[in-house]
Amino acid sequence: MSGTKVLVAGASIAGPALAHWLDRRGAEVTVVERTPGLRPGGQAVDARGIAKEAIVRMGLDAQVRAARTDTAGAYNVDADGNVLETFRADDDGGDGYISEIEILRGDLSRVLHDDTRDGVEYVFGDRIVELTQDADGVDVVFDGGDRRRFDLVIGADGLHSATRAMVFGPREQFIRHLGMVLAFYTVPNEFGVDRWLLDYQEAGRSAGLRPIGDDAKAMAMLSFPAADFEVDYRDIEAQKRLLREQMADFGWLTPRILAHLDDAPDFYLDQVAQVVMDRWSSGRVGLIGDAAFSASPMSGAGTGLALVGAYLLAGELAAANWDPEVGFAAYEAQMRPYVEANQEIGRLHVHSREASEPDAEPTVDFESPYFTELIGRAINGVELPDYAGVPDSRSRV
Repeated sequence: MSGTKVLVAGASIAGPALAHWLDRRGAEVTVVERTPGLRPGGQAVDARGIAKEAIVRMGLDAQVRAARTDTAGAYNVDADGNVLETFRADDDGGDGYISEIEILRGDLSRVLHDDTRDGVEYVFGDRIVELTQDADGVDVVFDGGDRRRFDLVIGADGLHSATRAMVFGPREQFIRHLGMVLAFYTVPNEFGVDRWLLDYQEAGRSAGLRPIGDDAKAMAMLSFPAADFEVDYRDIEAQKRLLREQMADFGWLTPRILAHLDDAPDFYLDQVAQVVMDRWSSGRVGLIGDAAFSASPMSGAGTGLALVGAYLLAGELAAANWDPEVGFAAYEAQMRPYVEANQEIGRLHVHSREASEPDAEPTVDFESPYFTELIGRAINGVELPDYAGVPDSRSRV
C-alpha cells in the first residue's frame, strides 16, 4: 500500500467518490468541506450508461438504487396543465431524459460519505486558504489555523472552486455562461405531484415541479434566459429578487410556486455555466468534477462525470505509482472526449430553449444522426480500465 497522502477539497459527490477510490488504491485520504456538515436535499441528479457501471464497481449499486427518487417520468405541459409530451424513466434502457437512477444530490452525497467515513478523514467547517507546492509535496494552510503537508491536492469544490482560483487563476478565465439562470427549492406539495415531473416551457423560460420521495413536499424548478449574470452566488436575497422579477408574469402554476419562495429551506439559484480549461492539473494539484469540467445542469451529466472521473483519476494515479505528471496526464487523456461530448449536450439543450414563440420550430434537431451519435458518446464515451496489478482493497464492499 502506498501511504500517499491526498487532500480532497469538497464533500458533495466528486470528492467522496474520489475518496472511495483513492482509499481503495492505498492512499491516506483527507476530505475538507467548508460547510459544517453534509448538505441535504438539492436538485435531482442522474447516472446513465458508464456512470452506472462506476457505481457497480464501487459496490454501491444497491444503496444508490434504494435512495432513488422513484420518478416514473416527465410530462411537458401547457399553461392549462394539459400533457403535450411524455418521457418515461424506462425509455432508452433507463438512460433517457429521465434516467432510471435518479437521486437527490444530498442523498447520493450521504451514500458516498457513509461508505467512506471509516477509512477517510473528513474535516467539516474548514477550508483551504493557502497552497504552496514544491517538487515533493504541497503545504496547505487551513482557515482554522492548521498547517499540513500532502503529496497531492485535488479540488472537487464545484463550479466556483476556490482551489481552482488559488492554483489556476480567476474564475472568469474558465467559467462560460450559457445564457440561462436556474433556480430550485423545496415547496409544500399542494400541487398533487406524485411520481411524475411536470415541466412548462414558453419563450425561453420554464417552471417545473418534481417528486422528491416525500409525499408532503415537491421540488420547484424555474429558469429564465440571461445574457449575463452579475448577482453574487452567495447573496440569497438578491437572487430571490431577481427570480421574482424574471418570473413574475409567467403562467401555469408559477405564482403559487413563487409564493413559497421566502419559506424555502434550500433555495438555490445560479447561472447555467460550464468550466472550460486547457489542463486540469498543475504540478501536484489537480481538479475533478464541476471544478474541472462542469457541463452545466442542462447536460444532465454532472454526476456521471464526477463518478467516472473519480474512478479514472484514482486508478491512473495508482497505476503511475502516484507520479502526478504521469497520472494526471493519463486521467485527462481518457476523460476529455467524454467531457466534451457532455458539454456539447449541455450547450445544445440550452440552445433548444431559445425559441421565441411557443409554436416556433425547434432550434436543435434531436432526431438527427449527429445528435444520436453525440448522445452515445455522452453516455458511454469512455471505458473503465480494470487496472490489473494496481492495489484494490475491497474490505468495505
